[in-house]
Formats: sequence, structure tokens, C-alpha cells
Amino acid sequence: MSRIPQSFIDDLLNRLDIVEVVDHRVKLKKTGKNYSACCPFHDEKTPSFTVSPDKQFYYCFGCGASGNAIGFLMEYERQSFVESVESLAKSAGLEVPREESDSSRQYVARQKNLYDILQKASTYYQGQLKEHKARDKAVRYLQNRGLSGHIARDFGLGYAPPGWDNLLTKYGLNEQDIELLVGAGLVIRREEDDKLYDRFRHRIMFPILDNRGRVIGFGGRVLDDSKPKYLNSPETDVFHKGEELYGLYQARQANRSLEQVLVVEGYMDVIALAQYGISNAVATLGTACGEDHLRLAFKYTPQIVFCFDGDNAGRNAAKRALMNSLSSMEDGRQINFLFLPEGQDPDSLVRQIGAERFLAQVKNATPLEDFLFDAAAEGLNIQSMDGRARFAKIAAPLLAQIPQGIYRELMFTNLAKRTGLSSAALMELTREKSQLANLHTAPTPPEPEEPAPENLPPAQHREPPSQQPSVAQLFEYEQTGSQFQGGALPDEQTIQAFRKRTSVTLNPVKAATLLLLDNPQLLQRVEQRLELQHSDDVELLRLLNLIDYLNKRPDASFSTLLGFWGGAYGIDSQQELAKMLATHELTRDSNLASFESAQVLGHAFDKINREHHKQSHQQELAQLKAKGLANLNDAEKTRIRELVQLIQKPN
Repeated sequence: MSRIPQSFIDDLLNRLDIVEVVDHRVKLKKTGKNYSACCPFHDEKTPSFTVSPDKQFYYCFGCGASGNAIGFLMEYERQSFVESVESLAKSAGLEVPREESDSSRQYVARQKNLYDILQKASTYYQGQLKEHKARDKAVRYLQNRGLSGHIARDFGLGYAPPGWDNLLTKYGLNEQDIELLVGAGLVIRREEDDKLYDRFRHRIMFPILDNRGRVIGFGGRVLDDSKPKYLNSPETDVFHKGEELYGLYQARQANRSLEQVLVVEGYMDVIALAQYGISNAVATLGTACGEDHLRLAFKYTPQIVFCFDGDNAGRNAAKRALMNSLSSMEDGRQINFLFLPEGQDPDSLVRQIGAERFLAQVKNATPLEDFLFDAAAEGLNIQSMDGRARFAKIAAPLLAQIPQGIYRELMFTNLAKRTGLSSAALMELTREKSQLANLHTAPTPPEPEEPAPENLPPAQHREPPSQQPSVAQLFEYEQTGSQFQGGALPDEQTIQAFRKRTSVTLNPVKAATLLLLDNPQLLQRVEQRLELQHSDDVELLRLLNLIDYLNKRPDASFSTLLGFWGGAYGIDSQQELAKMLATHELTRDSNLASFESAQVLGHAFDKINREHHKQSHQQELAQLKAKGLANLNDAEKTRIRELVQLIQKPN
């Protein structure tokens, strides 16, 4: 894809004042040299959200939200990185430049072609629902489900007519077009004989849209007894079913603010609810609701309600959703579970009882905490000591998956009351693996595939979709300010006590990193330099990359550093970085002279170099010892004595 030059992003951040950017959306109050407010990203009554005009970044001591001006816009306005840069550039009167390589131009062109052919297919299917001679069965099916032409239009419903090559004949005019149809998942190439045929035939078609309203795939429901009943597009370069929610785009269009999202099982559930004016339903695409689905939904709403059948299969599906939800339960978020009467789904139930009574059931859905404790206690007699012990062993490891915060603390308090165990005893149990995952749950069945036909026309080959590896959490900082995560900013007495405890805890790598983040220009004022170019140690490698970045951009601000760090190591690592500096801002002695900081940085570099030399000496010593004493010459024996002395020499 075309890139926005890093130099432009740096220049944009240097032109902006994050205080103005934030204050335009969240009213800030001056508190000392910084500004504060109640955090816009979680509910709180006492301000724990702070904005630093000096460092040009924001940080919340309650929920950990952090970043520069671009990051704030991404989180507050729920925009992509590019959209946020474009918005800020527009406010600054700047035009965003692009730099493109040949490969990026080819990639962008292919993506555009995929979106174009998918949109053409959607338009074609919609036309067939109105015009094809075999459309009557599809129309009757939709009418029998109570759907109006208006709702069918809003969701772009269509019809894939019978026949093996309708779409192939219409759009597969040459080899390039055929490859595009295959790449979009609209046409299948049979491996054994290279023959082609349309994936969707004699099915009602449900286009799947991304968050920008572009068609990225389809779901198709069969109109006879063929199998599978529902068929989804395969994974492609633009469609990843584990990361998409059907109906989310329409829900966002219908609601200015999504106070709640209903997660249902099928396309028809979403559409039937919308027909009855319940326009906040979404569906997973044949998979269990995973962390990516939850991350996407929580971008637009603070509350999710899962709708499940009340039978055993529904309960098991709810347990899988529960397990996948725990790591997403940050403060300010809510997840409830609605169990429908056995044999009912949202589609049939809303048609039977109407929207008002359906919404009343949604309002009374079971909170996650109640469902979790009920599921953990299932089959146990918690009136007995043995039952409470087993209950605690199941529940405590589950609660440990919840992110640090008030909600997690309340959950552990609740568990302590239910079991009579102390917090220390419960924390000991968190190291064990919960048995809930093994209780009455079954794996999600694989998505069905339609059997290939026997006689078909010929064709070409398919390219597998590419996958980017996820960015792992790359480092951990001991002094994270977790003492301050209860909400309000700490008082001066707490700060002084914390400063005293942390004054000697940092290792030289973290100390050097922190000093350079706090004052990037320090690098130009120290004579010492690190004498290594690479390291297998993650923290040290980060420091080396930070130094390399500052050598190339000696005037870099912390705001631009934050952007660089997020791009290089991911958002989790960027937030750790902001947390590190935010804690340092609170706990450092403001009277510390800059020349003292330069001295500390120089000492840190010296210590890192000495440690590097010691490790090199240890490696050399190990290599010599591996030869065996009898095989060493006099020079090598002398070298061993020298290495031992060097290694034993204190740092």
C-alpha cells in the first residue's frame, strides 16, 4: 500500500499541540504543568487522564489509554491511522503526501480490483433477485420470513441463480479476470483437473461489508435440501471471517452512537431484528466469537449482549464466548448473555413476541460475572468445603485473564465472599489452569464445504491469502504505575514514597531507555557510545533501535518517538512506553539537573558495555573449555586465566 512518509508524520506532530487536539473534544483542566480530565475511554468520577504539553502525549492512570495526537484521534473518533493523519493534516492546512513503490502500487491495484469485482457480483446478485426466471422461490422465502423490500435493499440481498458458470461467463472474459474471480472467492478452481465453476448457485446471497461499506465477501443460503445450508466466502486477501461481524456496518449507519451490540448467530437473525426496528445486531460468520470479533465490536460500543439458544448447544457456545471474552473485559466494558427459549432463535422469537418484549428480555440478560460464577459452580455443591474449593480452583484462573482494573478487583472480591478464601489464597490459584474449558464444551465445528461437481469447464490456479504475524508484547517495565490504576492521580506523599522505592530498581538498559524518552537530546551530550550493534535481548535491541532512530532524527520529540515505537513494535508496546514515561513524570525529582541526567546516561552506557564485554568473555571461555584442557596450547591456557580474571572483575 502507499505509505505516508515518516518525515511528514513527524512534521505534523511537531506542528500540532495535543492539548488543543484533546481539549477540542474533551474539556481539560490545568493541573500543574500538565492538563487533566475524566478519561473519555472509561467511566470514572475522579480525573485520572493526563495530557503533557511538554512531551505531547496523553496517558490514563485508570485504564492505561495512551498515545500521541494521532493515537488520541484513532481511539476517540474510532478512525484508522490514515484517517486520523488526514483529519489532523486537514486541521493544520496540510495535504498528505504518499510514497509508493512498484510492489505497493501493484498491491493497491489488486486490492481495488478485488473490491470492484465483489461489488459487481453483489450488484449482479441483486439484479437476479428482481429479474431471473427462477427467482420466485427466493422471493417467496424472503416474504415468508417477513422481510420487506426496503430491508432487503438496505442489506443488499440478492440471488445466485442455478447453473455452474453464470458469474464466470459474465465476468471471466480473460485469464486476468478469471484469476480475479478465483482470488475473490467467487469462483472455485478444482485442483485435480483445473476446472472452474461458480461457488454460489441457487442461493439467497448476503453481501458482507467491511467498516467502510465495501463488499468483502458473501454468505449464501440454499433454497432446497442441498448441503451445506449456509456457505460463506473463503479466506481471501480482503476477507478474513475471524475478524468481521456481519451487519456491523449497517448497525453503525442506523445508529449515531451504538450504546449496545447484540451478537447473534446468523444473517437472518440480524436482518429479522432490523426489520422490527432492532438495528444493533451483528453476527459472526460461522465461527465462535473470538478476541478479534470482540476487539472490533468494542471499538464502537461499550456493551455487548450475546444471544444464544437455551439448549445444551447454546450453553456450550456461551461458555466458549465467555472464555474468549475475559481478556477483553477492561473497565467500562460490559458483556451480558441472553438465553432464548429452547427451539427459538432471534428471528423466530422477535416475529412471535414483537420488538418490545424482545428488548425487555435483552434488558434482563445475564451479566458476564453471574454467568461465569454459575458456570464455574455447575455440578458442584458449594455449600460444602470441598465444593467451594473446587469452585475456587475453576473460577480463580478465569478471573486472572481479566485485565488489571477495578472490574477485576471486584470479581476477585466477589469470589472471596463466595468461597471464604483470602485474596492471597485466590491469587495462588490463578497460576493453575481452569477446568471450565473442559466442562461440557465442544470444539467449534469446521465450516462446511460444498461438494464439487463432476462435469465442468476448464480453468487456472489460486493464490493463497497472505497473513501478517501478530506483534507480540515485547517488553515489560517493572515500575508500571499499577499502584495508580485505581483511578485518581496519586497525592504527593504517595509519589514521594514511590520515588524512594523506585530510585534504585532500574537496570541500565531501562534507565537509558527512560532517560532518552524523557529527553531525546541527551544522546548528543554524552561522550559514551554503546559498543554493540545487535543483541538477542529484546530490551537491549529496543534501546539500540531507539538510539539509531535518534541518530537519524536528533530533534525528535517524544510524540514522534511514540509514533515510531507503535509502528515498529505494536500498540501494546507503545502503551507500555507511554506508561513508563507517565510514571516517570510523576515520580522523578523535578529538580534533577540535565547534566546529572547526562551523567546517569553515560554511566548506564558504560555498564551496558561492560556487561557486553563480560558476556563476550564468557562465550570465549566456554569455547576454549569445550576443546578440553589436554587439547589447549600454552597461549590458550594463558587466555583462559585472563578471561577468568576479566569475568570476575566487578562491574
